[in-house]
Amino acid sequence: MNRRRYRLEELAHLIKGEYFGEKDFQVSNLASLELAQNQHICFVNGEKYLAQAEASHAGAYIVTETLKQQLNQKKNFIVVDNPYLAFAVLTHVFETKIVQRGIELTAQIHPSATIADEVYIGHYVVIGENCVVGRNTIIQAHSFIDDGVEIGKDCFIDAHVTITGQAKLKDRVRIHANTAIGTEGFGFAPYQDKWHRIAQLGSVQIGNGVRIGSNCSIDRGALDDTILEDGVIIDNLVQIAHNVYIGANTAIAAKCGVAGSTKIGKNCILGGACGVVGHLEITDNVILTAMSMVTKNISEAGTYSSGMGLFENSHWKKTIVRLRQLADVPLTQITKRLDHMQAQLESLESTLKLRK
Repeated sequence: MNRRRYRLEELAHLIKGEYFGEKDFQVSNLASLELAQNQHICFVNGEKYLAQAEASHAGAYIVTETLKQQLNQKKNFIVVDNPYLAFAVLTHVFETKIVQRGIELTAQIHPSATIADEVYIGHYVVIGENCVVGRNTIIQAHSFIDDGVEIGKDCFIDAHVTITGQAKLKDRVRIHANTAIGTEGFGFAPYQDKWHRIAQLGSVQIGNGVRIGSNCSIDRGALDDTILEDGVIIDNLVQIAHNVYIGANTAIAAKCGVAGSTKIGKNCILGGACGVVGHLEITDNVILTAMSMVTKNISEAGTYSSGMGLFENSHWKKTIVRLRQLADVPLTQITKRLDHMQAQLESLESTLKLRK
C-alpha cells in the first residue's frame, strides 16, 4: 500500500518550495481547481486561473510568490518558481506504484535469460533465449520478450507488449499496452508486378528515459538500426518505420507517422497526426503543428504548419471553389496580371507626384 496522506511541510520539502500556513495540514491527493475538496492540493499556473482558484474548495495551493499575494482569501500555500513542474513532481508522490516483486508461476523464461534481482514478471510473460532484464524492471502480464532482447533497469513494460528483433532498451524506459517494438519494417522490392519481401536485418536501440505510449509500432531497421535517443516521448497510436533516427528529448503526439530512413533532430515537437515522408532530415528544435505533412527537408529551427484549419462549412466550400479556380489559372498568367497591376500602381504614383 502506498502512503496516501502528507503534511504540507513534507510536500514543500519534496518540491523544494516554501510553505505558508499550517505546516501539519494533511493533504490526501492532487485535484483540479474545479473538483478539489479541503483535503486536496491544487496548482495555479498563471493569472488566468486566479478566478478559478478563488472559487476553489482546495485546502492548499501550489503558486508563485506573485500569485500567492493575489489569493489573499486562502491560507495554505507552497510557493515555487514553476507550479506546473512542481505538480508534475507531486504526481509521482501520489501515484499508485507497483510494489510487488518476483516471477509469477505462469511466466515462461528460457534458462539462458539473465534476470536481475527485484524484478516483477507477470502472468504468462514469455522471455526468450539470451534475454537480459535489468534490476527493478516490471513486465506486466502476457508480454512477449523475444530472443536476444535486452531491457535495462527501472523499466516498465505494460501488458501485451511485444519486443522482438533483438531490440536493446536502456534504463527507465516505459512502454505501454499493446505496443510492438522491433517488428518487421515495411520493405518490399517491386519486380514483374509483384512485391518481393526484404528481410529486415537491423534492430531497435532505445535510450534512457524513453516513454512510448499504447498501440505504437517501432519497426526494426532493414540494415541499420532504428534509434530513439534519450528522453524521447511518444504518444499513443504512433508509427515509426525502419531506420528512423529520433534525436534526444523529441516529443511525438498521437497518430503521427514517420516513414523509413527519416532523421529527426533533438528537442523537436510533432503535433498530433503529423506525417513525415521517408528519407528526410529535420533539424533540431523544430515544431510541427497538428496534421502537418512534411515532404522536404527542414534545415532551420522554427515552427512549421501545413494543411487547412477549420472553417464554418459554407465558408470552407467557398474557399475550396476559389482554390480550384486558382489552380485552373496558369501561373504565368497570374504573374503577368500581377506585373500589370504593379505597373499601373507605379504609373498612378508618378502621376500623383507630378500633380504635387
